Amino acid sequence: MSEKKVKHPTEIFIRSYPKVIFYWPLLITSIILWIIQALLKTNSTTNSLGLGYAWFIVFFVNIFVTAFDFSSTKFFVLILAIVVVLLLVVFLVLPNFSVSLTGIEIDLGLPWQFYMVMSIILVFILGIVVISTRFEYYKIERNEIIHKKGIFSSAERFPSKSLRFKKEIPDVFEFFLLRAGRFTMMPGKADEVMILNTVLNINKIEKQLDWLLSHVSVEPDEMD
Repeated sequence: MSEKKVKHPTEIFIRSYPKVIFYWPLLITSIILWIIQALLKTNSTTNSLGLGYAWFIVFFVNIFVTAFDFSSTKFFVLILAIVVVLLLVVFLVLPNFSVSLTGIEIDLGLPWQFYMVMSIILVFILGIVVISTRFEYYKIERNEIIHKKGIFSSAERFPSKSLRFKKEIPDVFEFFLLRAGRFTMMPGKADEVMILNTVLNINKIEKQLDWLLSHVSVEPDEMD
């Protein structure tokens, strides 16, 4: 039996994303709740409170995760866990799913139109973010690093012969969500440092780059 050939890349693309990319859980939640609420066929006075509370919990957790880095301390993780438990108790355990403060009832039941609008907004924003990364990226080949940016693809070129790089995981939650981390490249001179924040699938990129840079830049000619 012949061994399977492992396909290694001859070029690697590295893209940096803004932190808004981590709002994909809120997008998925909005779409799911939009479908559920629409299927319930409820009117504005009988919107499902449970769905509204679920959306606001995801909304809060999403903002909390993207607002802080959870690398050097577990303090914020503990706070997040406590707050989530309190929210679950207040919103899902208390009777009637409502809270009354000074005679004012807080009703977080939301119509399906709200979930629809939020889904459209998030799809639009995240779509623009993904498209924008198609126009600015680093392409690493065996002999050079190419930094392309802009619609008309203006490019900077650096030699990859003495390239050094460093991978960091500044936020464990971002790593769990999209395997994201910080990637720093140093192509040679001390003043040439390229810092790319929020690089997705950073472990895969590190392995590919290790293999690419460990091989000689000139392939031997095939013999007839």
